Amino acid sequence: MHRVPSSGNANNSVRTRKEKRLTYVVNVAEDKKHCAGVNCLAVLKENGTDECDYLFTGSRDSTLKRWALAEDGAICSATFESHVDWVNDAVLTSGNKLVSCSSDATVKVWNSLSDGACVRTFGQHSDYVICLAAAEKRSNLFSSGGLGGEVFIWDLEAALAPISRSNDAREDECSTTVSSLSSSSNTNLRPISSSNNLSQHAPQHQGYIPVAAKGHKESVYALAMNDHGTIVVSGGTEKIIRLWDTRTGSKTMKLRGHTDNVRALLLDSSSRYCLSGSSDSMIRLWDLGQQRCLHSYAVHTDSVWALASTPSFSHVYSGGRDHSLYVTDLATRESILLCNEDHPIRKLSLQDDSIWVATTDSSVHRWPAEVHNPMKLFERGSSFLAGNLSFSRSRLTIEGSSPIPVYREPVLSIDGTAAIVQHEILNNRRHVLTKDTAGSVNLWEITRGVVIENYGEVSFEEKKEELFEMVSVPAWFTVDTRLGCLSVHLDTPQCFSAEMYSVDLGIPGKPEDDKVNLARETLKGLLVHWLAKRKHKVAPQATSNGELPPGKDTPWTSTTFRIDGDNSSEDDYCKVYPPFAFAAVSPPSIVMEGSQGGPWRKRITDLDGTEDEKDFPWWVLDCVLNNRMPPREHTKCSFYLHPCEGSTVQILTQGKLSAPRILRIHKVVNYVVEKMVLVKPLDVTSTDGTFSSGMPGNQIPNSIIGGDSSFRSTVKPWQKQKPSVEILCNNQVLSPDMSLATMIEDILKKVQNTPPYTWIVRVNTVDYFNTCGVEPKNRR
Repeated sequence: MHRVPSSGNANNSVRTRKEKRLTYVVNVAEDKKHCAGVNCLAVLKENGTDECDYLFTGSRDSTLKRWALAEDGAICSATFESHVDWVNDAVLTSGNKLVSCSSDATVKVWNSLSDGACVRTFGQHSDYVICLAAAEKRSNLFSSGGLGGEVFIWDLEAALAPISRSNDAREDECSTTVSSLSSSSNTNLRPISSSNNLSQHAPQHQGYIPVAAKGHKESVYALAMNDHGTIVVSGGTEKIIRLWDTRTGSKTMKLRGHTDNVRALLLDSSSRYCLSGSSDSMIRLWDLGQQRCLHSYAVHTDSVWALASTPSFSHVYSGGRDHSLYVTDLATRESILLCNEDHPIRKLSLQDDSIWVATTDSSVHRWPAEVHNPMKLFERGSSFLAGNLSFSRSRLTIEGSSPIPVYREPVLSIDGTAAIVQHEILNNRRHVLTKDTAGSVNLWEITRGVVIENYGEVSFEEKKEELFEMVSVPAWFTVDTRLGCLSVHLDTPQCFSAEMYSVDLGIPGKPEDDKVNLARETLKGLLVHWLAKRKHKVAPQATSNGELPPGKDTPWTSTTFRIDGDNSSEDDYCKVYPPFAFAAVSPPSIVMEGSQGGPWRKRITDLDGTEDEKDFPWWVLDCVLNNRMPPREHTKCSFYLHPCEGSTVQILTQGKLSAPRILRIHKVVNYVVEKMVLVKPLDVTSTDGTFSSGMPGNQIPNSIIGGDSSFRSTVKPWQKQKPSVEILCNNQVLSPDMSLATMIEDILKKVQNTPPYTWIVRVNTVDYFNTCGVEPKNRR
């Protein structure tokens, strides 16, 4: 946290400013599949005989995918990754542009046939953007609506036009960046020049202002635009359908009739008729010329969320919360159940004579639909007459029997992976236990982004109890599963609070008692590809004699990170410790929600080295480039060593000691043994730096904490018969592998709730069997 002055405050008081967080998403191994519900569909039909059709899907996992369609299957040919929250809708517009909207409050434009590059990001909306609509014959127009009540009408050609910026503006921006960085405390970061940085993260385009259709007081859930892009209809939580002039944004009419949220809208090619679906379970047909409802269709038993019509607007396909897909003849009111899905239906999209169905599941299905001759469907199944009232008041019109679906199996399925719906961070703060929608329980190592154990379909609670460890590690990260996978959040300075010894992490070639900061090493693992590419992009050209050209200064100020400090070359700077090496297959994605160019998400392997302080939080760059971390509190604890009552053992030091909270109990035992006066007196001073008794503020020496000078190396020859020592706290024998932090959290806090904690360690020995008791003692 930083303390910044409040504007207009005469007393110059300060308010707390929260630093930007860094989030990384642990992607599933099968990254060619969605891992959460699919919210939207769009079909791109190719005219060429040798070209295939494409299906675009947008998911709650925050990604879009492009599928190359064939008769017998679909292949994922691209993943579009930049949104940081649910993708709620997507439409295809001019020049094969794909437009998507998200709960991250942005609208993004993509080249639909590219490898997934985001062209532009628009951030005009104030809240979740829920729906989009495009004009089929005037393909540069589309509209967007969301929970903020805004409806915007966009001219994509004008919106994507480049903006000329004056040199003065560029210089002012550059000088502002340099000034802000140079005035930051404890940082030597230099601005990184990047001529193509704007295009890399598709910043919010501020030069174009869309037409605003103002009038909604509440959330907008549905939009539709006519073929020529002259009118837009919208609906939402106000239960009203509004019609707008796209040229001016003015409202031309209101349509009332639904008794609950309007969730889906369609316009016919003549712009005369409108179909609406609502949470009141009704479908309504409106005549816009007469401004009235012509027919109501009671087909569903629950909310209607998705509509699609035949080209002639004679039949409507509808789906919703009741998992059912119906086909209804708008003229005769005859309806038939086409199929049943296993989950609520979110979106429908027609392709030739079939229909694609997206649900709250991660899989997508294609069903036969007889789009060009829907009457064939009614010849194959039992139909019923749709009522005028809601289904709950007209059940008897179906003669008391449930409709029989025409089809029971889809002709094609694009399978997704099971979404994570439950998680638990284990006490070691490196492992997370998860359960997905298929009931499978997995154990993840978040510092590597991999599943280390698949337990199958077992009890989540029983497995959590089985994996419980009495260990205390500070909570250095948080996790959520909103995207159907693990999203790990790092906030400064809390994320730098956890340390472990290298021996506990199993790091080869490193002294076993070197302390390793978990967040720092995780950041290095996440940005290792960025560091490598950045070094090659910004490293200055050296002169022939190896010196830098005059006036050149290198922004590459980072400490080079290596696994083996002695044998590594300069090209090994990008290596990280194995416990923090993320998988090359399906690597995690970095998410930034508050960067200068708007929110963005990228795979760590796709970072190109041009990202800088405008994209990453300054504290992240300060850590990975300059090896600096913010000051940390409460990393050590204090205690006293005294013999037990009646013990003949003498302890050479009686002052207050301090040691790292991660210190193991067996290290305290080693210290006790070294300081005990046994058969012969022990020298007060030793060559390994052991301190003398009675010195206030003593720390347990490195000879005891370190792994190279352990008890075995400091003991005298006459001391080779080692005494047996036990450490007790609150009358409980402590495990030698327990840390001081664990003792505080699990034992001392039961009898002393308020820090700081100080204790008395009492030693008792009889024939080399020693007992140490630890009791809380309030500091005087």
